[in-house]
Amino acid sequence: MKVLLVEDNERVARFVARGLRESGHVVDHADNGRDGMSLAAQGPYDTIIMDRMLPGQIDGIAVIEAIRKSGSQTPILILSAMSDVDERIRGLRAGGDDYLTKPFAFGELLARLDALTRRARAASAATCLKVGDLQMDLLSRKVTRGERAVALLPREFKLLEYLMRHADQVVTRTMLLENVWEYRFDPQTNLVDVHISKLRQKIDLESERPLLRTVRNAGYRMSAGD
Repeated sequence: MKVLLVEDNERVARFVARGLRESGHVVDHADNGRDGMSLAAQGPYDTIIMDRMLPGQIDGIAVIEAIRKSGSQTPILILSAMSDVDERIRGLRAGGDDYLTKPFAFGELLARLDALTRRARAASAATCLKVGDLQMDLLSRKVTRGERAVALLPREFKLLEYLMRHADQVVTRTMLLENVWEYRFDPQTNLVDVHISKLRQKIDLESERPLLRTVRNAGYRMSAGD
C-alpha cells in the first residue's frame, strides 16, 4: 500500500512513517499543506493520512477540500488533537473518510487504514470494469486501453459495458438486442454487426492484442485470453 502522510509534527511523523514501513507499506511525507497538495496531485496513493492542523495558511481541511475538488476519491484518515464533535463533523464533511484523535495507538491507526482501503477497493470494483488493459469507469464514463483514451458514443458505451460484464462468455446477437437495444424481437438487420465493427475499430488497434472476437455461428466474446 502506498500512503501519503501529511504531518508537521516531526515526532509523530517519524513514528507513523516507521510503523507503516515496518508493516510493508511505502510512505511519502509532507510537513505542510502546500507540499501535501502537490504530492496528492502527483499520486496515486492508496490512502492519505492528514493532520488536521498544519503550519501556514493551508491547513488539513483546506488540503482535503482541494483533493476532493480535483475529483480524487482516495481514502483520507484525519489525525487531530482536536476531539470536539463539531471539529470531527467538519473534517468528515470536508471529505475525510475517518477521524482519529491524538494520542493514538499505532495498531488502531493501521486497522483503520486497512478498513478504509478495503471499502475503497470494494467501491472501485463495483464502479470499474476491466478486461486485460481495457478499463471502463462507470462513474466518469471514461474508457481507456492502456494509456490511450477511447472515445465512445452512448450506445457504444452501453454495448461495451455489457460485453465487459460478460467477459470470457459467448454473447449472442439476441442477448445484445435485448439488453443493449431493449428489442424483444429480431429487426432482421445487421444492426449488431455494424456496432460491433465500429466498437472493435476503437478498442482494438492493429498494434494491440484483440479483445473483442467473433465466435462463428454463435456471437461475440470479450476476453484478454487466447
